[in-house]
Amino acid sequence: MKIGIVFGTRPEIIKLSVLIKLAERAHHVELETIHTGQHYSYNLSARFLEDLDLPRISENIEVGSTERLEQIRKITRDLEPLFSKSKNRPDVVVVQGDTNSVLAGAIAARNAGIPCAHVEAGLRCFDPEMIEEINRKETDRICDLRFAVNAVSVQNLANEGISDGSVMEVGNTIVEVICENLEISSRRYGVLAELGLEPDGYVLITIHRKENVDDEKRLSALISAWERIELPMLYTIHPHAMERVVEFELLRRLEAIENLKVVEPLSYWDFLELSRNSRMIISDSGGIQEECTVYKRPVIVARDSTERPEIIGSFGEIVGNDQERIIAEVARLDRDFNEIIERLSGLPSPYGDGKASERILDALLETYG
Repeated sequence: MKIGIVFGTRPEIIKLSVLIKLAERAHHVELETIHTGQHYSYNLSARFLEDLDLPRISENIEVGSTERLEQIRKITRDLEPLFSKSKNRPDVVVVQGDTNSVLAGAIAARNAGIPCAHVEAGLRCFDPEMIEEINRKETDRICDLRFAVNAVSVQNLANEGISDGSVMEVGNTIVEVICENLEISSRRYGVLAELGLEPDGYVLITIHRKENVDDEKRLSALISAWERIELPMLYTIHPHAMERVVEFELLRRLEAIENLKVVEPLSYWDFLELSRNSRMIISDSGGIQEECTVYKRPVIVARDSTERPEIIGSFGEIVGNDQERIIAEVARLDRDFNEIIERLSGLPSPYGDGKASERILDALLETYG
């Protein structure tokens, strides 16, 4: 049996890493990994493949950065000949998440007549203008197997008329990825000391979504909030976000915040160690909202909606780009930190038991093997 796994961004690489390793070790499975190049910088892509000790990429399309529809068109165009060649043709294509690469992979598989499986099916934030929402809904519509993380996602699919045997509740692959790598990160790296940070003593910031960084007013409002935070802060900034900071002439304001360090994307190990030791996280990342439930840290969600509603009121709170709400939530988490961490430590992750990747591979083998 041949499994083709298509990915293009750092979150996809992370969340698929355990599944890739399991498939590589499985008997009677031939694995083909295809990188679209949507995340094209070393720090956002190749470095994570190295950190996670993943096998060499079979194909790299190198689509790079471009407008969404053009990016989807290019990926689809370049995948189709790979899928049509008899020696490369997979028995099933696997995609994960909600990126342009995910939708393009599903379209290319459908055009080639190859079954496609969607990992993380059924996530919904119910914001029809969000690109990720469009991508995930279209991917779910196209795919033949839908792997949902929990009952909420299963119900979301049922509400859209998808409730047959193609939907399987398996959990979230991020649980086993974090559990597998937490001990390694603490044993191998000393990034806190290198950055002059104390455990439980800083705010980790990750802001990268286009809804925030491509909107000058929203990005400026977020920086205004950071200017008022007194705790040490670390902002790991994506290349695209830095481009917008420079374009909007906001770099000088960022650099003027004395208690804020701005760094390029870090290795997987470093970022994991920084996340688990932070006092709190300010993020617009969907992945961070899931990861925090495993290493038990509170996250301030800098978005107007989320497709992870199960964390709200426990591990996370939505604040959008509202300065006052951000400042109030930072103050609350700082003031009640010990009590909050004790409470979160006793809560199970709503994303499963760390066996999602095993269930996915078993289902693929049973269905297409």
